This record gives sequence, structure tokens and C-alpha cells, in this order.
Amino acid sequence: MKKKLTDMDVKDKTVLVRVDYNVPLLDDKILDDTKILSSLDTINYLLDHNCKIILLSHMGKIKSEEDKKRYTLAPVALKLKELLKCDIHFEKNNMDPLLPAKIKTLLPKDIVLLENTRFLDIPNKLESNNDPQLASYFASLADIFVMDAFSSAHRAHASTVGITKFLPSCMGLSVERELTAINEFLIHPKRPFTIIMGGAKIEDKLALIETMLPKCDHLLLGGGLANSFLKALNFSIGASLATKNDATIAKLQTILLNNREKIMLPLDAVVGSTYDKNYTQYKRIDKIDENEIIYDIGVKTLEKYKIAIQESNTIFLNGTMGVYENYRYSNGTKELLNMLKEADKTVIIGGGDSVSSVNYFGFKDCFTYLSCGGGATLEYLVKNHLVGIDSIMEDESIEVLDV
Repeated sequence: MKKKLTDMDVKDKTVLVRVDYNVPLLDDKILDDTKILSSLDTINYLLDHNCKIILLSHMGKIKSEEDKKRYTLAPVALKLKELLKCDIHFEKNNMDPLLPAKIKTLLPKDIVLLENTRFLDIPNKLESNNDPQLASYFASLADIFVMDAFSSAHRAHASTVGITKFLPSCMGLSVERELTAINEFLIHPKRPFTIIMGGAKIEDKLALIETMLPKCDHLLLGGGLANSFLKALNFSIGASLATKNDATIAKLQTILLNNREKIMLPLDAVVGSTYDKNYTQYKRIDKIDENEIIYDIGVKTLEKYKIAIQESNTIFLNGTMGVYENYRYSNGTKELLNMLKEADKTVIIGGGDSVSSVNYFGFKDCFTYLSCGGGATLEYLVKNHLVGIDSIMEDESIEVLDV
């Protein structure tokens, strides 16, 4: 078993915490603070133990100097100050030669947030390529490393995996909470077990679908995933987003043939058009014209999916049913969430757009568990391990028996 934060002697130590503050921004305003909120338990635990705290996080993908203006963590520092009701020292230059000396002058319970770790990807991808010198430098700033960014635990970066080679390491409370929930509800779900999946690219979720189909009783699909399956069944989906890969289509056809009793696809849709941005129509799924684009599921689909939901004990939602941010195409996702709320089942919401849609429509406190994991959750379900968790120290006080 991996070391937990509560197993470590952190009192009066300088602690480096890898958090995930990769939050959506619009004009420097944080649109969804779920990931920030999830880190507060670990931060408050360290504050209670008189620690000096250094926070590391990435945000976005940094491919140019221009990206740095868009993906600064400065708004996060302000949000943290508001949530924790204490000063947050924000360091704009992670490689400032004076930074180690500044860290040494910190007082107990001081908190420093370093700038976006991916800024160090220019020009040589030091962060993303897990550069050992960068990892060693980060490690030199502290006594202990806490991995509390579950949603980044599938990335072998300097700030996730590299640091563990140089510092005593453990899981943070957020990571521990994520693993407990996933293991309890998704690895060993109470059946009947229903998975509802949406999203854009079928290739991104094909491995998950293949892994989870034998474990679930129903698979309900929306978005680009559903479009690709419909295309594999030779439905006309117009100009809708779907795979163009013939090998993927052939694999989907095999999946459909072998799981025809489990997989549910849309019966109807709300569509837009390639030639008129104001065009919106309700269509049966077999009546989509070549210039139409599927943007949401329709009411007949919701009625069909409700039957599976009512039969279930555990439901895992990953993705949305359409372009929910546009009010014309929001009904499918909103009504599905309302349906899940009223069903009073064990409902796990799986990261990314799913959690954002839950917050967007005001369902934040309505479900069993909201995972911040996104891609990490999916990879853990497929592989049953994550590189960022694998690298954490083992708890040698626990004897592991071979059975």
C-alpha cells in the first residue's frame, strides 16, 4: 500500500504539494473551482501541522510564449486567498535563482504557489519530459512531497513522478479519496451497473468501453461517441462529429454485434446545420440530412435511457450528451442530470466536462461522488494503476501477503 499523508511525520516540515489547478478560465475569471476546492483538505491538514507549503500545478498546454499569458496561475492564487482566508505568495518565476533562499525564509503556515509548471516546457519540455534536473530542483525546496493531483497521476512529469525520486513521498487526501471512491463504486460496483458516456472522439474512450462492457449491464451513449456507433450501423449522421477511421468503424461493429443487449444509442436528436448557425431542428435519428449536425439527444432517447437508469443500482456518467453550454442544445444533458438526481441511485460523475456540466446546471451536491480525475480516472479503470501513484513510497509498516 502506498504511503498516505496521515502516515507521514509532517509537523513543522516544508512540504511540496502537487495539486491540480488546471481550471477553466474566461478573462482571468475561474469558471469552475471544483479542483481547487478538492485540494483544501490536504492544505488545511498541513496548516494544522504547522507546515510551510509549496504548491505546484500545471494549467493548459504551453507551446508558445503567448500561451503563458493565457495560462498563468495568478487567478488561482487570488481564489486560494479567498477560500483559505490567508495570504498566498505567488512566485512568477519558478526558476528564480533566489527562490530557494525565499523558501527558507518562509514562516510556518506560509503558502507559496509557484507559476504554471508547464511554463518550463519552453523551449525544452523540461516538465513534460520528466527532466531529472528539474525534478531535483523542485525537490530541493522541501522536506516531503505530497502527490495530491489525481487528475495528473497518469502523466510521468517532473512535478508528478520525477520528484518522488528525490523526496519522501505520499498520497494527499484528495488522491486517497479518489482512489477509495473509484475502487468502491466503479471497480466493485453494486449491480445492475450502468455506464453513460459522451464526448467527442471515440478513439479516446474505446479502450475504456472495451474494458467496462463486460463489467456493466447497460452502456448508454451520447455525443460524438454515439455518432461513431451510429455510423458503424450505417445510419446517416450528416456532418456530425464521428470517427473517419475504417479500422475503428470495424471494431465498433464487432462491439455492437457482441453487446447488442447492453448498448443503447440515441433514437432522436436536436440538430444544427453547416449552412445556418441559427438553424435548430428536432429529428429522428434515421432522418438526419447531409448538412445537419447532431448537437444533443432528444426526448425519446431520454425516455429510453430512463428505463436503464431506473433498473440500476450504480451509475457512472462520463461526458455530456451534447453541446450543453449552448442553450439550444442543453436539454439532453440537463434532463439526464435531473433524471439521475431523481433516481436516487449511487451516481458517480467522472471528471472533465461531466463535472463542469453538473456545476453549470446546479447539481453540485446531488450525487454520490464527483471525480476530478478525467483522463486519469479512465486510465485507472482500464489499467488499474497510474504512473503517478506507482512512484509514491510504499508503506513498509504494512505487510503484503501473497495469496
